[in-house]
Amino acid sequence: MCGISGLFDTLGTRDFDRALAARINNIQAHRGPDEDDLHFEPGLALGHRRLSVIDLATGQQPLFNEDGSVGIVFNGEIYNFEELVPELQAMGHIFKTRSDTEVIVHAWEAWGPECVHRLRGMFAFALWDRNQQTLFLARDRMGVKPMHYAWLADGTFIFGSELKVITAHPGFARDIDPLAVEDYFSFGYVPDPRCIYRNAHKLPSAHTLTLRRGDAAQAQPVPYWDVHFSNDNPINQADAEAELRDRVRESVKLRLKADVPLGAFLSGGVDSSAVVATMAGLSTTPVHTCAIGFDDPRFNESAFAQQVADRYQTDHRLEVVKSDDFDLIDTLAWLYDEPYADSSAIPTYRVCQMARKHVTVALSGDGGDESLGGYRRYRMHLGEESVRSRLPHGLRSPLFGSLGHLYPKADWAPRMFRAKTTFQAIAMDSVQAYHHSMSHLRADQRQRLFSPAFNKSLGGYNSITVFRGHAERANTDDPLALIQYLDYKTWLVGDINTKVDRASMAHSLEVREPLMDHQLIEWLATLPSSLKINAGEGKYVFKKAFEPLLPNDILYRSKMGFSVPLASWLRGPLAERMRESVLSPRMLDSGYFNEATLRTLIDQHLSRQFDHSTALWMLIMFDAFLRQAQAPIQAAPPVAAAATVPA
Repeated sequence: MCGISGLFDTLGTRDFDRALAARINNIQAHRGPDEDDLHFEPGLALGHRRLSVIDLATGQQPLFNEDGSVGIVFNGEIYNFEELVPELQAMGHIFKTRSDTEVIVHAWEAWGPECVHRLRGMFAFALWDRNQQTLFLARDRMGVKPMHYAWLADGTFIFGSELKVITAHPGFARDIDPLAVEDYFSFGYVPDPRCIYRNAHKLPSAHTLTLRRGDAAQAQPVPYWDVHFSNDNPINQADAEAELRDRVRESVKLRLKADVPLGAFLSGGVDSSAVVATMAGLSTTPVHTCAIGFDDPRFNESAFAQQVADRYQTDHRLEVVKSDDFDLIDTLAWLYDEPYADSSAIPTYRVCQMARKHVTVALSGDGGDESLGGYRRYRMHLGEESVRSRLPHGLRSPLFGSLGHLYPKADWAPRMFRAKTTFQAIAMDSVQAYHHSMSHLRADQRQRLFSPAFNKSLGGYNSITVFRGHAERANTDDPLALIQYLDYKTWLVGDINTKVDRASMAHSLEVREPLMDHQLIEWLATLPSSLKINAGEGKYVFKKAFEPLLPNDILYRSKMGFSVPLASWLRGPLAERMRESVLSPRMLDSGYFNEATLRTLIDQHLSRQFDHSTALWMLIMFDAFLRQAQAPIQAAPPVAAAATVPA
């Protein structure tokens, strides 16, 4: 796991400033504290920050082939590299290291751009082929590892693991993209391929980008893989359970190779518990497990994590975090580079901080909910879809649209009585309804939040465009498969993977996700949706498969999630900062917001008339982003001490 950076002259072969290349590379030193190096040649600069995990002695980068004509900077892990080595050696390729990085170099020589099809793992890399004067970028299938890039006005192409590599270049104009602002206040993050800045981009998951000197201006990302939901596997349930256990076991086993201490996150939820149970079955020594607890029992799952730790006799470490642990706002703004509003980034940062004290690599359970139908919103969407399928749109839209308009917003009421959103969703088509449920602020709320001038600047753009584009490529009529596909392309990449990558790499910790293995996901996409959600039970076949390995109160308890008490924070210890932040001169002078709406959100939340904690947190994090964006680039994040409860 590492940080990569580079500069490429798309027009000629001018030399790049060494001090500048070193500075933009070192701004992400947290991703790779063990070693760093740079490579220069006419028209090219490659930078690498290394976190040593495999082949500690000889895995330095940038790494080149035997004659020095092909080189690479690489972030990630190739889990099947040991299988590829003998195949490449039989073709005449000579290896000088034991690292997975060198496999990619020789795979390029053997198979060219098609080499990505042979790689199983998480990766983002840039490969230089001097003979072809070609720079080749690639990102893994599930978007676990990041890749940002931009073209500068002078013809320079710049790339890096984090957006701060690009914004640190003096030639990059930090002009905010209004469409990205609309996306952020819908999703809580800026979805690929857009960045918050107009001239920067994220390489989408499962895409490559090929630049040839003299012809780079026309380069566009090209997809090389996609998940296809056939849902037509004739397997019976018992066999599906057995095969699922075997496939998870194989995926976990692949991810246990490391030359440094390795462990796992253990939240006490289904997915992390299944990963730990599987690891324990593969290990002859106790598994290192790490958990975060909260001093607020409403958010504390540590007792369930302890159950699993006791059952498998893991070497378990627990730290309890204070419920007022909100001092990370500026740190998170620095780490994420863009506005990012998932408040679970706070406990994720803390569990990574704690885990790094004991291990360098940690396995997680991320990806299980998306692949196996684990979210409550999936079950709600299917319920709404059953109503939509029974009523023609011409009747459904005016009837339920009127009910949604008339029914009061009832944040204070029990969930079963909060029907406004459900009525609104039933009036919509499937994609629009899922976008409605996934939007932190819905279209009418965003319109009121934004100033008239900013609304006009959007030119009619709405963030649903993101969902519409992906839905056109989903190629499925199955209602669950469609929204799983949408989550793979948006939520999983833009929220979950971004959160874990930045939080873990802030502490130089590598996180591996066995439930995001692409071969496992391909197989799961063949299973009927009835094996994923059955009689209202999400992750049905997964839970059945792991009944022999985990207790029922782990498998079948209500999902708690990794959340924080936002509403009470913003009415209590964060109330003053909230007001100062949301109504700061930066926010009011930006031209994005309607000041009256900002004041209404604050007043209604503080008076407990409505719970506006989601909107207010998004605004706080946007202000924190603006503060960072307007300041000189820092080489290290603001220091945030661990807010743990004394033993």
